[in-house]
Amino acid sequence: MKKITLLIALLFLTQFIKAQDNCATAVPLTTAGITVVGPITGTPPTSFCSDANDPADHAEWYAYTPTQDYTVTVTSDIAINNNGTNNDDTRVQVYTGTCAALNCVTGDDDSGVLVHNGHSYLSIVTFNVTAGTTYYIAWDNNWNSNGFSFQIIENAVVIPPPTPVTFTGVTLASIATAGYYNKCVVDMNNDFLDDLVGVNATNIKINYQNADGTFTPNTITTTSADRLPDWSMAAGDYNKDGFNDLLYGSGNGLTLMKSNSTGTAYTEDTPGQYIFCQRTNFVDINNDGNLDVFSCHDVNPNVYYINNGAGGFTYYQSGVTPGAYSLGVTPGGGNYASLWTDYDNDGDVDMFISKCSGPPCELHRNDGNGVFTDVSALAAINVQPVQSWSSAIADFDNDGDMDILIGSNGATGHMFFMNKLDNTNNTEEAFVNITAGSGWDTDNSTNRDYIAYDFDNDGFVDVMGGGNKIMFNNGDMTFSPVNYPSVNLGSVGDFNHDGFLDIQNGNKLQMNSGNTNNWITVNLHGVTSNSNGIGARLEIYGSFGAQIRDIRSGEGFEFMSSLSGHFGIGQATSISKLVIKWPSGLTDVIMNPAINQAISVTENSSPLAVNNPEAGDFVVYPNPVKDVINLSGNVANIKTAQIFDLSGKLILTKEINNQTVSAQGLPTGTYILILKDNNGRKHTQKFLKS
Repeated sequence: MKKITLLIALLFLTQFIKAQDNCATAVPLTTAGITVVGPITGTPPTSFCSDANDPADHAEWYAYTPTQDYTVTVTSDIAINNNGTNNDDTRVQVYTGTCAALNCVTGDDDSGVLVHNGHSYLSIVTFNVTAGTTYYIAWDNNWNSNGFSFQIIENAVVIPPPTPVTFTGVTLASIATAGYYNKCVVDMNNDFLDDLVGVNATNIKINYQNADGTFTPNTITTTSADRLPDWSMAAGDYNKDGFNDLLYGSGNGLTLMKSNSTGTAYTEDTPGQYIFCQRTNFVDINNDGNLDVFSCHDVNPNVYYINNGAGGFTYYQSGVTPGAYSLGVTPGGGNYASLWTDYDNDGDVDMFISKCSGPPCELHRNDGNGVFTDVSALAAINVQPVQSWSSAIADFDNDGDMDILIGSNGATGHMFFMNKLDNTNNTEEAFVNITAGSGWDTDNSTNRDYIAYDFDNDGFVDVMGGGNKIMFNNGDMTFSPVNYPSVNLGSVGDFNHDGFLDIQNGNKLQMNSGNTNNWITVNLHGVTSNSNGIGARLEIYGSFGAQIRDIRSGEGFEFMSSLSGHFGIGQATSISKLVIKWPSGLTDVIMNPAINQAISVTENSSPLAVNNPEAGDFVVYPNPVKDVINLSGNVANIKTAQIFDLSGKLILTKEINNQTVSAQGLPTGTYILILKDNNGRKHTQKFLKS
């Protein structure tokens, strides 16, 4: 009785109209409401706006002419069609034009959410309409000729915000796809232009970027790779010969492809240990100036290989190998993606691990002197449940420290954490979960890759993840989605050196159209540090405030992106200062760097002045020195000293004795002194030996 009463009530509120059977005799509709469709017996369309490969047997036609401009929803996804008796598979097409020449507006088959008998096959479309324009609406029912009801809902026109940038797809025929893994964008010939790298078992195919934005392909035959990068890929100058090497991460181990001294040949080196490898990274774990190899392990504790500086390496597994660092020791693994970043601003790289379907994500603080501490609970990022294959870490609010977006790749949604770092005390501050209201709470898309870049150069870092969209940073820790249906996530770089970041996926390049915002790109050449400056912190200052970037090898889950540091500065017309804090502890400062261009900085080419207060709170004297270096100021916690020559070669390591360091035996010349305190923090000064 209740169902009958409800149906009668609805019929009083709706238009009960038997539609005519073709476009020319379509029933006119001018108002919103529910319309009851009789049996589906009419003539179907000859062209479809959705599901064109499945033509309809019959259809019923309506002609809707709005009296005002609206954003309109046409839907069969309404309660009356979920009454427990119907078994409908509706489909809707919407056209403009004339019946003799229909133009598609939109269409839908199965986007409904109401469930009947375990499924929803109802339809829903939303589109903008213009007053006085007739929209032809054709409905069909796949499984039978039963009638059903649909509703027209009229809302005020939603004017979308202007698209920050657009992308134009370009297919590059010289990118080989059959059997190749095209996952890497990085400079391979030292011209500081991003090249496109694809690999298979016996070849490295590089499309070298030219100054005019074209590419020159070159294939280098290699010794056969025992492991291929079916999971992830990383790049960096492992053997410090000036050319980038490649790291392949597979489901059963790693292969390292090492360049020769001219970058014209590569030799395979496969260590042989079993690793269910997920994310791979090049990173200088022990901060000796040489890049090490790290791999997340899906089923066991994480592993890494320490570079001995002569091209060899030593294998370690966290919590297993004696003397190994604590870098993810969960016995069951679950380690999906690693991000190396300096979250606590102490000058060394820490590590964040995304977890999936099991233990919580982990944050490992680098305390120096070979000690990594799991501070996940202290940082309050160890939330559960979690289903994340990767995360995006950047200074999203430009307050000088790195925030964390834990990406979603399952039923558990995104989680967005603000860094509340306070370096004025010795307390580990917790991150704050600010997901609610950030835009990430309403983003239901999922993906295994999340990457953070300023795609529109407005000075705020955006995020690309799932759903063929970019979540653009509004500058207030909220994000707004912009859809790019043809753009898939991939490797990121500047493919025509116009200062706007482009995306490669397979043989398709998505070229960023750009806008009027200004920018700067920073290329690094390490000397004492690793050649790429991986692990360096870049800072820029100006009327826009401050921005920071970390140089990383391997972000997201799968891809390798440019090793250049990229900043957008919006409509600002100058940068007052660029600061590079190298992994070695050295600092370079460039005042008033030119904008809208790429600049290259060699380590210690623009050193921080000795009398600059940013250099530290201690003094080295005399300078020049003859036999003994004296230290004064706040040096009580400084325990060890290292001395490097200007080529980056480590000359000696000394223990601090009575706040002095012996310089006896050093040849006359200029040297770099690096002091380390009990917490592993480094302080750097240049001195002359007379």
